[in-house]
Amino acid sequence: MASLQAFACGETTHGVHQVLRGARRERRVFPAGVFLYDDGDRRVLYDTGYAARPWRTGVAGWAYRRLLPPRVPSGATAAEQLDPATVTHVVLSHLHPDHVGGLRAFPDATVVVTEGVHGSLRSPRLRDGVLRGLLRDVDERRVRVVADTAFSTGPSGLRTADLFGDDAYRLVALPGHADGHVGALVEGRVLLAGDAAWGRDMLGAEDRIRALPRAVAHDAGAQTHTAQLLLAAERDGVRLLFSHDRHRTGVDLLVGSGGGP
Repeated sequence: MASLQAFACGETTHGVHQVLRGARRERRVFPAGVFLYDDGDRRVLYDTGYAARPWRTGVAGWAYRRLLPPRVPSGATAAEQLDPATVTHVVLSHLHPDHVGGLRAFPDATVVVTEGVHGSLRSPRLRDGVLRGLLRDVDERRVRVVADTAFSTGPSGLRTADLFGDDAYRLVALPGHADGHVGALVEGRVLLAGDAAWGRDMLGAEDRIRALPRAVAHDAGAQTHTAQLLLAAERDGVRLLFSHDRHRTGVDLLVGSGGGP
């Protein structure tokens, strides 16, 4: 029996009103969520959360921590909450620090990336929100690049790629937030949506995103289109889980989920 569990691997705080025009002046805690899919043969980790300090990422890392101060309590890293030796695959939605910080703790796992993410991995740029120091230990020999041509458009309008060939874990192209940004449709029922929105309550409010967060998005127009596709999938019964919402831990998130798109 397959299962899906959520873990909060650190957190940051940011003003919602600094992201959306017209939002209430609220400083919200945004967990760095990761998700573990286990079908008995494979244990697939979607993202890895924050790294514990020190980061050793120089001035760029200092600037990032000033803008989005991470908090990683003792015991909160992915490696401390999971047994790294049992993880067979790590899917990286994109390469921002709150998604790749724990990657070095999984040296034996196959790292799954899209072409766009692979390009950022090979040539990390600060303007894309990628800190080279967090990626220095990635061994290209264990990176599996899923080609753009592997994705096809389904009835829902979402472009997906069957990662293992059994329809259990489909990568979902979610362009906009970062180059090659990708989600995962698990068992046709739950869609891990990464940073397609900062939270479910912000999905569909892309026209209210302020100038600065809009400017740092890889493609603001594509982000709006992605949001509309996700809302349609949700109406068709797919459960959306975003990386920075709070999720129940210690439970199987597949239980009680609806049907596929």
